[in-house]
Amino acid sequence: MMTFAKLPGSTRHAPRVPSNSQTTKSRKRFGFRWKASVNGSLGVQCAPTAWRWFSQGWMRREPPMTAIAFLLLSLTAVVAVSDWIAVANNYRVAEYLLKPLVMVFLIAVALSIDPSSDFARVMLVIGLLLSMIGDIALMLPKDLFIAGLGAFLVAHVFYVIALLSLGISLTGFVVGVVLMTVVAVVLGRRIVQGAARVDKTMAGPVAAYISVISLMVAAAIGTGQFFAITGALLFGASDALLGWTRFLKEFPRSRIIVMVTYHLGQAGLVLALL
Repeated sequence: MMTFAKLPGSTRHAPRVPSNSQTTKSRKRFGFRWKASVNGSLGVQCAPTAWRWFSQGWMRREPPMTAIAFLLLSLTAVVAVSDWIAVANNYRVAEYLLKPLVMVFLIAVALSIDPSSDFARVMLVIGLLLSMIGDIALMLPKDLFIAGLGAFLVAHVFYVIALLSLGISLTGFVVGVVLMTVVAVVLGRRIVQGAARVDKTMAGPVAAYISVISLMVAAAIGTGQFFAITGALLFGASDALLGWTRFLKEFPRSRIIVMVTYHLGQAGLVLALL
C-alpha cells in the first residue's frame, strides 16, 4: 500500500516507498520460503517450522487445518489404529476393509485442508489413490506383488512432483540425494540381491522402485518441511523393512511395524500440504 509524506514547506505530498518488508510476498507457507522483492530479485528465508505453523497457521483467521480436516484426521487415526490391531492379531478380513479405508480418509483429509499449493494437492491425491491400489494388490491372497510395486512406484512419481511444487532448497535436495544414495548402496543393494535370489525377474522392478522412493525422500528433505521429511523417512523405512522381510529375513512383529510406519508416513506427506 502506498502512503504519502508531507514535503517541508509545501502542502503537497510525495509518495512514500514501502520498505522491503512491506513489499515482500511469501510464496510458501512452510519450510523454505521463497520471497520476491520489488526489484524482482529472489531470495530464500528459512524460519523455524514450529513458529511458522503457529504464526501463519493456527493464528490465521482461516487456519489451513480446517475443523472438518481435523475431524477427518482424527477418524483416520481411529481407523489406522484399528488396522494395526487387526494386523497384530492377524485378522485378515478386518485388514481387507481397514487398510484401504485408511487411505480413503487420508484422501478426504487432503481434500478438506487449505493447502499451500492446490497443484501439489492434486498430485498428492493421485499418489494416494495409486497407493490405495497398491495396498489392495499387496494384501490380496493372490500374489500381485509386481502390480502393487508398480502402483506404488507411479505413486512416488506423483509425490515427487507434489514435493517439488511446494518448493525445495537445492542444498537440501543435494543432501537428500547423497543420504539416500548411501542408503541405497548399503541397504537397497542387499534387498535387490535378495529379490534376485527369490526371482530374477524381480530384481529390475525392485531396483527401480528403490531409486524412485529414494528420489521422493530426497525431494522431501529438500523442502525443509517437518511433516514432509518425517513422512518420507517413515515411508522409506516402512518399505525398506517390507523388502528386507520379504526377500532376506523375517523379523518378529515386522508386519505391524511396517503398517504403523507406512500409515504415519502417508499422513506426514498429507500434512506437508499445510
